[in-house]
Amino acid sequence: MKYILTLFIFSTTTLCVAQTDAKIYDIITEVSADRIESDITTLAGFGTRNTFSDTISNTRGIGAARRWIKSQFDEISSTCSGCIDVFYQKDLVLAEGNDRVPIDTWVVNVVAVQKSRTDSNRYVIMSGDIDSRNSDGGNFTKDAPGANDNASGMAGAIEAARVLSTYQFNANIVYLGLSGEEQGLFGGAGFAAFAKEQGWDIIGVLNNDMIGNIKGVDGVISNVDFRIFSEPVPPTETERQRKMRRFYGGEVDGISRQLARYIHKTTQTYMPEMNPMMIYRLDRFGRGGHHRPFNDLGFAGIRIMEAHENYTQQHQDIRTEDGIEYGDKLKHVNFDYARKLTAVNAINMASLAWAPAPPAEVSIGGIVGPSAKFKWSKSKNALGYKIYWRDTTSSTWDHSRYVGDLNEFTLDGIVIDNFFFGIAAVGKDGHESVVVFPNSVFR
Repeated sequence: MKYILTLFIFSTTTLCVAQTDAKIYDIITEVSADRIESDITTLAGFGTRNTFSDTISNTRGIGAARRWIKSQFDEISSTCSGCIDVFYQKDLVLAEGNDRVPIDTWVVNVVAVQKSRTDSNRYVIMSGDIDSRNSDGGNFTKDAPGANDNASGMAGAIEAARVLSTYQFNANIVYLGLSGEEQGLFGGAGFAAFAKEQGWDIIGVLNNDMIGNIKGVDGVISNVDFRIFSEPVPPTETERQRKMRRFYGGEVDGISRQLARYIHKTTQTYMPEMNPMMIYRLDRFGRGGHHRPFNDLGFAGIRIMEAHENYTQQHQDIRTEDGIEYGDKLKHVNFDYARKLTAVNAINMASLAWAPAPPAEVSIGGIVGPSAKFKWSKSKNALGYKIYWRDTTSSTWDHSRYVGDLNEFTLDGIVIDNFFFGIAAVGKDGHESVVVFPNSVFR
């Protein structure tokens, strides 16, 4: 039996706001470790999925892998009466001028778009990588099974599509297989440009890269820890926005950081057994992932991945040296852990796709006064709004107040100097938008 916890908050406009939705617990239960294991096994079985590997064979190489991935999305779409549009998106990458590209290559992505039940231009994206590599990223003949890096993330996207395709949402959900990651994030760059050209309003990109390993190279073993990487502010911010940050704050409150906080909160609410770790960094030290090309174009995007990496199993030829077994083989993947992180993605995409759009404009005031004041634009389908605030040194939104279907409010007794603030739109069943940090100031 599932219980819905309801918080009663009295105001002039509303009586209550649901804090959890039973459908989210159903989604968690429906994610299957067995199906994920089967998909990872199939992907690893293609021998290598190197970006430059065989595209003709039906049993080996990246061509066989992407056709199989597309067939899985096609099959899922057929079971939901064509609710998912499946297609390839590709760009030509030239060897000239690219040290990591040995031959001119079409970088082909597999795209599956679960259509909104409304005429929505809003999209939330879950991505995994199709390609794999061995010790030499340019070697496309030797085996590179890539069981964890990144068949695990790709299998997670396929499994999320199976589960979420049985539900209807108010925004489009994209399950995305990206190629060319190991040679320079080419697939992500191509698809981010495609989405921008199409005019998509992207809610957020959840990039999954390595979600199957629980034993770190340092010996730490954990099947509950995982990391959420996010950049502090978009690289596309204007000079005016940069100057505003200097005086009003927001150095760690960009759109990707708010997406990371959303995932942290949703996970703690619905999967309290998990330990989401907010990492205040674009990606691992000096390294990159396929959310970055989306960030480069001004879209919110984060990376979800295991907390404890094992570098002997990443980017390695399969071999044994000095008693150490190298290579990204199937035996090193924990399928139940991959299930958990797939569920993390699925419940966050569902929550975002069921939620109304965030308020586009949020203004804050209350300088040299005893109260914090807010004004905001209303969002379509929002039933009300919630004000969040936190200590300036806190990584998460720790305090909130639901204020109903208003477009301005004053928090009496809250000194504006001592906290950071944000506004979220609240919709049916309590689903909330991402928090919006104030983007203007009034007196």
